[in-house]
Amino acid sequence: MPQIEIYQGSNGDSWFLCRNELGHVYVVHEPSEASGGKGSAVGLGDFLSKETVGPEHDALLRLIGSLVDRQSS
Repeated sequence: MPQIEIYQGSNGDSWFLCRNELGHVYVVHEPSEASGGKGSAVGLGDFLSKETVGPEHDALLRLIGSLVDRQSS
């Protein structure tokens, strides 16, 4: 599955933008061992529509913006 790291937090948690073989795009959260959480995957729309936003959301929006910038060049 193709994936791009979106953001890595100071605690070692990582977020990835992924696409599966059917073309569905989603965000995977991989917690660090220290944070002790369980990994998760959420659809792109659900990820972006969360009420709680953090630096991982800002990083994804910057990535999307960079794609638009490349298209207009």
